Amino acid sequence: MLEAGSWVELYRVVLPAGERAAQVPVDTATLPLEMRVRGHLLAAAGMGAQARVRTASGRVVQGRLLGLAEPYRHGFGPPVPELLAIGPDLRARLGWGRPESE
Repeated sequence: MLEAGSWVELYRVVLPAGERAAQVPVDTATLPLEMRVRGHLLAAAGMGAQARVRTASGRVVQGRLLGLAEPYRHGFGPPVPELLAIGPDLRARLGWGRPESE
């Protein structure tokens, strides 16, 4: 059982297979349109139960409770050495550099 206020992820089927738009490719039309959404649980609920959350944008969404939302693991990667030099080089070319004494 997860407490109200927990940051969780819900799942729901937005459109079942066969109810998708006519212009959707055939291989896509045979699958349901699914949604996963994260938000703060509005009332305590157990795993797999129907639950409601309030999203970061303030929407209230209902779906099947998948569990606590995993943290985001993406990043921008390591710095690119060639890009690190651009700022100082541009400032030097424009004469915006700091005095050598600093």
